[in-house]
Amino acid sequence: MNFGGVEENVVTREEFPLEKAREILKDEVIAIIGYGVQGPGQALNLRDNGFNVIVGQRQPSASWDKAVADGWVPGETLFPIEEAVRQGTIVQYLLSDAAQIAQWPNVKKHLTKGKALYFSHGFAITYSDRTGIVPPEDVDVILVAPKGSGTSLRRMFLEGRGLNSSYAIYQDATGRAFERVVALGVGIGSGYLFETTFQKEVYSDLTGERGTLMGAIQGIFEAQYNVLRKMGHSPSEAFNETVEELTQSLMPLVAENGMDWMYANCSTTAQRGALDWKNRFRDAVTPVFEELYNKVATGEEAQRSIDTNSQPDYREKLEEELRELRESEMWQAGKVVRSLRPERQKEPVE
Repeated sequence: MNFGGVEENVVTREEFPLEKAREILKDEVIAIIGYGVQGPGQALNLRDNGFNVIVGQRQPSASWDKAVADGWVPGETLFPIEEAVRQGTIVQYLLSDAAQIAQWPNVKKHLTKGKALYFSHGFAITYSDRTGIVPPEDVDVILVAPKGSGTSLRRMFLEGRGLNSSYAIYQDATGRAFERVVALGVGIGSGYLFETTFQKEVYSDLTGERGTLMGAIQGIFEAQYNVLRKMGHSPSEAFNETVEELTQSLMPLVAENGMDWMYANCSTTAQRGALDWKNRFRDAVTPVFEELYNKVATGEEAQRSIDTNSQPDYREKLEEELRELRESEMWQAGKVVRSLRPERQKEPVE
């Protein structure tokens, strides 16, 4: 398929329908290891699509309880991690990166010849010198990476839509890696699948998360909001002009038909200003993105994640950082603004 003059390998649901995916995986037991971020969405979508799915999760844990609440039955479709890996012919390794490192010795010993080891992130394999995760040579090693959260994957599935995913094959031991990975991509509810490599997936993913998807966008929000507040604008006005109009009005237009179409559907004053200032913002942040990408490529960002996420008090420190974000004036103003949307009157405001 042609993307802006560049040919890419893409698999659509029209050419690889769900019925074909079911036929390919009819004799497989898909073991979802981890029920945190990606696990629930992928597991539930696969189950609803008619595949043979079991879940492996640490017990006791909140995620185990969540799996039970979602209808997974202990001893039948819900097992401790090692038992699920033992039963599975396809092992979807969806624990956090740090947990994958910790559990790897328990998982590896059950990866017998012909099984498939599936990831939704290229981290463990790309940085194997740091993670210690080196799969046996007689198993397929494949990847399907939805371009969004597990929550979004599930919501879009229930709405009858699909979240686009990348796919990659790191090791084809059986000769069936391609049909397995694409069938799984279709099974979890992908809109379409585009080819990548484990390395490219993790480089783009880490850059995106730290960049426009999360890190950069929050930094830009804070900068604009703070300037408007400093200049005397109210919290409501500053938040609406910084976040609400972007997320509720403009981004849906971009998603519908692209940035040029969004520009064309704004006032001429907005068009002119956006076109005049976009290059200044681009030139200002390009060096930051280059530095970020280089740190991802050298493994510096990976090592920081491993070191930080492996600390025993990581979750407590994370919650403190998220609390500070949640209780900041900008996002407290956002809570009020969201509660005033006509369809969101039920959101509590303190």
